[in-house]
Amino acid sequence: MPLRIEIVSPEKRLVERDVDMAVVPGMEGDIAAMPDRAPLMLQLRGGVVALYKGDKIVDRYFVTGGFADMGADHCTILADSAQLMSELSVDEAKARLRDLESRWAEIGPNDVDMHDQISRELQSVRAELEAVQEHAPA
Repeated sequence: MPLRIEIVSPEKRLVERDVDMAVVPGMEGDIAAMPDRAPLMLQLRGGVVALYKGDKIVDRYFVTGGFADMGADHCTILADSAQLMSELSVDEAKARLRDLESRWAEIGPNDVDMHDQISRELQSVRAELEAVQEHAPA
């Protein structure tokens, strides 16, 4: 019995297809969604969603966070944002990281809201950079 995976971001539906397994980046570690699993709802951290057919990874998506709803026959990911890993670039991630780090240095000590926003963005771009470096073609 296949598992129906769906990855949706606010902008669009990225994928809806049958797979044998999906590994998603939960806040407390990676979690596998497989057919006949017990229902589970979990919060996602920034990281890679890997889709499997048999023992082969057929696609990887980077998500910046969100939620996953897993059941016996489905895994629905509601991502804050998501992108196919093959569309990501180490150079672009490094440039965004440099930009955020310079913005961080310019924030006044009393601008708590901006600190929170840039802190979340920094966590996300660091996770993206780590993922794209780890999964870059050799």
